[in-house]
Amino acid sequence: MTQRKALGKGLSALIPHADRLDEEKTVFFQCPIETISPNPHQPRQRFSALELDEMAASVREKGILTPLLVSRAQDGYQLIAGERRWRAAQKAGLERVPVVVRDVTPVEALELALIENIHRTDLNPIEEAAAYQHLLEQTPMTQEELAKRLGKDRSSVTNLLRLLRLPADIQQDVIDGTLTMGHARILAGLKDPAAQKALRDVIVKKGLSVRQAEALAKRARTGSPGRTGKTSAPDPYVQSLEDRLKRSLGTKVEIKARAGRGAIVVHFYSDEELDRLMDRLG
Repeated sequence: MTQRKALGKGLSALIPHADRLDEEKTVFFQCPIETISPNPHQPRQRFSALELDEMAASVREKGILTPLLVSRAQDGYQLIAGERRWRAAQKAGLERVPVVVRDVTPVEALELALIENIHRTDLNPIEEAAAYQHLLEQTPMTQEELAKRLGKDRSSVTNLLRLLRLPADIQQDVIDGTLTMGHARILAGLKDPAAQKALRDVIVKKGLSVRQAEALAKRARTGSPGRTGKTSAPDPYVQSLEDRLKRSLGTKVEIKARAGRGAIVVHFYSDEELDRLMDRLG
């Protein structure tokens, strides 16, 4: 069986290990920090201020242990990998940083930056998906080929790309950590944006687990027959309220809501059950 070749295995070959910096002075040099510019296609778009402060404190004490990977640019150098170290070095007040220069194409630079962030688990799912999409748009690679180069299953790549179809506010929830990757995958499985928004509101408001959210999404996908015989997707929030009332009252409950108005129907199946419900409802 042929071993899958992950692009990330070549990254360590491009960047010398920290404990070899003093021995291999020919593979890197101390570069003026102001001559380095960030990669405009850097997959990671969010940098924690707290993490940068902590890294800057470490840089002041120990310096940069692993050099930055850069390519030559018209007016200096452009980062390929190591933007967080570069930002921390700026905060620490360093004038020069160790760099390794490699001549790569813009697509290769994006691949290397993507691999570094994935291996360090620095990317949120939306950033990772956007980087995948950019690579697919800039190269003739298929999703299958991209998955092989990244050392991932194709299903993982496909599931991430589907997140980009979610409404912008739900994508922001994933970026902020309000929704997990599992929640986002469930929402992406709903085709109706209104149903996605309704289920998102229930997940956040009730703190639903991924399993609970999947159960509601399954009901929303199944839908219920209307008067015309067509299937319409029920509101996940209304379903959640119905389930809560059912558990509380111990009987079937229906909420019929439309345009801010409606009715709550509580079912009973005997005189004794009616008496019990009357007592329960006070």
